[in-house]
Amino acid sequence: MNIYQQIVNQKIKSITVDELLSYSKQYDIPLTKPMAQKAITYLKSKNSVNVDIFNPTERKKLLKEIAKVTSPEVARELNKLFIKFTK
Repeated sequence: MNIYQQIVNQKIKSITVDELLSYSKQYDIPLTKPMAQKAITYLKSKNSVNVDIFNPTERKKLLKEIAKVTSPEVARELNKLFIKFTK
């Protein structure tokens, strides 16, 4: 894993609700504050601590779990954002 990937993965682990909402606006991805709060709660849980969003298999597994605790819509929107981060 290169340094850019490490930085992005670390940012995902420490992102705040306001930061996530800011990124969603920047990339024109519709995400409400309650959606962001639920997603952040899961991202900061012990279940997602070592997830590499650059690994498609790990990202897909993470998004499935986020869909369970939030909704499929939130997972789809977060996936769009993750794809932007990984390019």
